[in-house]
This record gives sequence, C-alpha cells and structure tokens, in this order.
Amino acid sequence: MPSASSAKRRYLGTVYDDAWLLDGLRTPFADYNSALGQVSATDLGIAVAKALLTRTGVDPETVETVVGSNMAQTSFDAYYVPRHIGLYAGLRIESPAVGVQRLCGSGFEAIAQAADNIQLGKLASALAVGTESMSRNPIAAYTHRGGFPLGGVDFRDFLWESTMDTASSTAMGHTAENLAKRYDIPREAVDAFAAESFARACEAWDSGFYDEEVIALENQRFEREGYNTRELKLKRGVESFSHDEHVRPTSLEVLGKLRPAFSRDGVQTGGNSSAIVDGAAACLVATRDYAREQDIEPKARILAAAAAGVPPEIMGIGPVPAIQGVLELAGLTLDDIDRFDINEAFGAQYLVVEKELGLDRSKVNVNGGGIAIGHPLGATGVRCTVTVARELQRTGLRYGISSACAGGGQGIAILVENPDAGV
Repeated sequence: MPSASSAKRRYLGTVYDDAWLLDGLRTPFADYNSALGQVSATDLGIAVAKALLTRTGVDPETVETVVGSNMAQTSFDAYYVPRHIGLYAGLRIESPAVGVQRLCGSGFEAIAQAADNIQLGKLASALAVGTESMSRNPIAAYTHRGGFPLGGVDFRDFLWESTMDTASSTAMGHTAENLAKRYDIPREAVDAFAAESFARACEAWDSGFYDEEVIALENQRFEREGYNTRELKLKRGVESFSHDEHVRPTSLEVLGKLRPAFSRDGVQTGGNSSAIVDGAAACLVATRDYAREQDIEPKARILAAAAAGVPPEIMGIGPVPAIQGVLELAGLTLDDIDRFDINEAFGAQYLVVEKELGLDRSKVNVNGGGIAIGHPLGATGVRCTVTVARELQRTGLRYGISSACAGGGQGIAILVENPDAGV
C-alpha cells in the first residue's frame, strides 16, 4: 500500500533495469487532408512496423507483443488497431496486443508500458507503435442511436470538438493563452521560437539527419495467409511520399502576419502552434539479451519514465513535473541532460516550460519540433523518443529526455541514455 508521502508525489514513474530502445522509424508526416488524408491509422501503423522489422532484420515471430497508441477512431475497424498492426506485421497469432491512451502523451505511454512489461519480467521484446490520422477524424453523433427528434440532429466535427476540455471549459489553444498571460510571454517571442523550429527542421532534413529515421511510403498491400488483404493508398497522383510536408522555410515576417487563432489579442496562431498532420512511428523495446540474440546494437537504454497531472486549464505546463520526475527517479539533474525533445504543442506552452525549468534552448529540439514537423497525437511520443535517441548517437552525448504535455492536464517524460557515450 502506498505511503502517505508517496501519495503526495507529483508524478508516477518507473526506473528500468534492462529496457533498451533497439531502433525506431517513422513515416513522413503529411499535412491535413493531403498525401495521407485517406489512409487509416491502422494502415499507417502496419507500414511503419513492417519497415522497422525489415530494417532491423528482427524475426517478427520473436516479438512478443504490440503496444499501440492511437487517439481518434479513423475507420470502422478502429477497435482492432494494435492487434491488426501485429497480425499484418507478421507477429505470431499467439502474441497479444494492447492499445494505450494518454492523449498527446500516448506514444510515450506505449514505450513506457513496453518497458514496464520488461521490468515486470513478463516479456523480453515489444513493438511500440504510435499512429494517427488527423484527417480521418470522423463527423460524429453520439445521441442518435434511438432516432432523430425534430430539430435535434447533432452531428459534429470530432477533431474540432475534441480540442475542448469540458471539465474546465477550456480549448487546447486557450490553455496556451492562459500560460502566456500567467508567464508574460509576448507574441513576438512565440513567433521567433516558431521560426527557429522551422529553421532547425529544414536544416535537419538538408543535412540528412532524418534520412535514417523516415521511410518513404508508396501504395502497398498487406497480406497475411488466411486473412483479408489490406491496402495503403496514397492520395491520387502521389506515387511516393518521403518528406515531412509541413517542414518548409518559414520566416519571422510571414509568421508575424498571421492572425491569432484562439482569441483576438492572443499569441497563438496557426503558424506558431503544432501542425495538424497524419503519420505513424514505431520502435522496438527489448532486453539486452534479446538485442544480442538479434545481433542489434541498441540506439538507447531506457532509464526511467514518469507521468504527472497538472491543472487542465494550464495543461501545457505538464512536462515540468514529468521531467522533474524522471530526473528524481534516476538521481540526475537538469545539468546532466545533453538533449531534450519536448513536443511543441503550442509555442507559448513550450516557452513556459523552458522558463519554468530554466532550459538551455541550444539543447532542446535541435532538429525541429512539433510546430514545424507536426503533432499526430498518438505518434508524437514515439517520434520524440526515437529522435532524441538518434541525436545522442549522432553527437556522442549521453543523456536525453523526450517529453510532452497532454490534454486534460498531464505531462509525461522518458529518460534515455546513449550506450556508446564515452566509449
């Protein structure tokens, strides 16, 4: 039974003895209603899972489970997302699958639960897959199962409605505006940060950093003997999709001309908020012995994960207690951390996290972030964690943290270590 002191802790977390991120990949992220606009989250997840298993050379039948993260139901078979990813990626019929949901932190949660299962001794290998089609969010009705009363037709845009936290009557964008007011964050600073995010993402693509992380997508079929064939079809006229669509040169001057999106005198616009995109990401989480058996040198060791709750009306502050939590669990300080990948849900939201923690921006989101790359809800956490692990290897640095805020007032963070640092 938890002690009184533990019940008052600001986070829930786990330290891992033998959890490793073997490798990870993602799809390119596509702008809303563009190249991937008609591809279901399931098919995006299958594509990236199969690509990862092919690149690593891992026998799918040795992977013991799928932990899938996805928010919006984007097809009528959406209940089966993680299970179908496992089946069509070639895992054994006997390998179960589970879906997790921590809103914008769902991808982090998928990795954390894979590591939790390893820590508990339940398994030695897991496939963590985050996938999201923002474009295929449905137009939905929840009150018509019994019929349509006169004047009572109530179909709504699920994507738009889901941004409203009905507990605090606060839309996601307004939570960023609340933080901007509390911490005195001006519009100019938010636009400047957004311009930096675009510039860093462009530079990362131009330098080839993302070449090893992002797969090209083409029309393809997914088959499993004895079961129906699935198909991934890109937008008509698109034969191959290989580059993040929202990443583009974007000047401070252009950003400064955009109107506030959430309130007349607000600081958040469509240009300095995370892009609405479609995409998926996957990684293999396993023990060191499993990595040796598969002849894979891991990208990173997963040291700890933590999740925390914060007031819903300022949900963007969530990374602060989550990051503090993983540091406390691991016995490290902020000065020990060489790189951070913190999701840029909103520019003002990130700037408040930076201000509250006293972060050195030269260590954060050095390859761009959610403003430039986009934020497909269920996939973001896997992307951030894989990206920061790869950045540590590129630079030879040791410790990295991936983190995000989550709707409803939460934050989550994962601490990783480069096994090759100092070697």
